[in-house]
Amino acid sequence: MEAMPVAERMSAEEFLALPVTDRTRFASLVEGEVVVNDPRPLHNYVTADLEFALQTWARAQPGRGRAMIPLDVLLDDRNVFKPDILWYAEGRAPTRHSESPSALPDLAVEVRSPSTWRYDIGAKKAAYERHGLPELSLVDTVLRRCRPSGAPFRGQRSSTWRSNSGATPGSSRRCCRASP
Repeated sequence: MEAMPVAERMSAEEFLALPVTDRTRFASLVEGEVVVNDPRPLHNYVTADLEFALQTWARAQPGRGRAMIPLDVLLDDRNVFKPDILWYAEGRAPTRHSESPSALPDLAVEVRSPSTWRYDIGAKKAAYERHGLPELSLVDTVLRRCRPSGAPFRGQRSSTWRSNSGATPGSSRRCCRASP
């Protein structure tokens, strides 16, 4: 993710009114700053593998909610995030015809990109916690670790996952098992 030059901080309302372009489609608003994610192949492989595993788990039995790919999630007037993967408990997911922005999910997964990791582990993690996100999984593609965060994981260490692409869940942690 790279920061787009802006003359001054932007509000969530202004951000959500921006026209959708190839650049803004991958943008988030972090503490009033427009941040654009420019994903690399590893990020996309890891995200796709985790999303597939989570979708497979969710569809295996009724009542397991719904996994989704990036949607705008409004946290407050200075923060609109697009988690790499979102999971909503049964009955909470946006419908096919819901308008943007979407509600805070029950699980957000952020996969490391070289220029955005500082936002993921810093300002975004803090904002998610302030707004009561039940669980956040930070997937570190450099260290090949998944860092679960949130009430069920307080005090737990990160876990290692294994696969050719580094994305197949392999631990008991929610993002690594892809089973909320």
